[in-house]
Amino acid sequence: MTERSTPLNPLSLTFGEFADRFRREYGKGHDQAAAAYREFFRNSPPDFSAPKAFANMSELARKLAADLCPGLPELVTETREGALCKWGLRLGDGLMIESVVVPMTNHVTLCISSQAGCRMGCAFCETARMGLRRNLTAAEIVGQVFTAKVVRGLNIRNIVFMGMGEPLDNFDNVVQAIRVMNDDRGLAIAHRHITLSTAGRADGIRKLAALGWPNLHLAVSLNAPDDRIRSALMPVNRKYPMAALRDALSAWPLKKNGTLFVEYVLIRDVNDRPEHARQVAEYLRPLKVRLNLIPYNPRSESPFDPPSEAGVLQFRDWLVRERVFVRLRTAKGRDIMAGCGQLAGRTLSDV
Repeated sequence: MTERSTPLNPLSLTFGEFADRFRREYGKGHDQAAAAYREFFRNSPPDFSAPKAFANMSELARKLAADLCPGLPELVTETREGALCKWGLRLGDGLMIESVVVPMTNHVTLCISSQAGCRMGCAFCETARMGLRRNLTAAEIVGQVFTAKVVRGLNIRNIVFMGMGEPLDNFDNVVQAIRVMNDDRGLAIAHRHITLSTAGRADGIRKLAALGWPNLHLAVSLNAPDDRIRSALMPVNRKYPMAALRDALSAWPLKKNGTLFVEYVLIRDVNDRPEHARQVAEYLRPLKVRLNLIPYNPRSESPFDPPSEAGVLQFRDWLVRERVFVRLRTAKGRDIMAGCGQLAGRTLSDV
């Protein structure tokens, strides 16, 4: 066995990467590496003496139990609204992030964070008020899923990068986290069950497209009918205006019959007029999209008002008349600040 420069943390490694480190550091082959990796991602805590590959290797099993320390985010708070649950997770340096557990009919969707805070500065978003504290590591991103799926035993099927942070602002760590989550020997979450949501970093969309993952779902927060309104709501639009964003979306490698997801947060007297619906439809016409219409979830001290139920239905009808495929998203978690745009991890001193 050799000394290692960094801890062997399966949360940050695909099986191939883990197996290479395992061979170099423990002098064992593929079968033992596969057994260790599988046991780690199946049971919490893992029992490395159980797999047949470790028969008569009790010393190695004990060493693996001591060495393979995941350093999971600590689950500090659970806040519920019906079946929906918001988790407050404390990172190793004391920073707090939030994840949201959304029960569906036959499975669970987990909304995860990619950053502590965010630097995008969207005017309607609670997380934006924090500013960016730091990027999460791949292990911290995967750790949110591991906590839900392995530690808590939830039937996690869908992962959505719609929590705190801009995923494409933490590109390398998010991509590595997706690779780890996707690994069949680990969490085995298929690309078709992962959605990455972006505020519109066109450069990141092109980099992600270059990876050639057509089954990965891409969601884009549009939220405005034109550059003037969008730049006021979302500063990222000043660097990547709507024309540049649409060009990047046009190059996304959709699978056959695939669609892009576009999110439109409807804000009263800001982006909810009939002419806005026409402009949005015209903008989206060259793309294969499904538009998720989301009533605004107010942040604290918000300068904006949510739309009325009638206003939401009217805007949906205007879009439908323009032949836009619209899905109305009902407000979930609004009362516990767990809705879209409402997450804001607290510091250690707040807990």
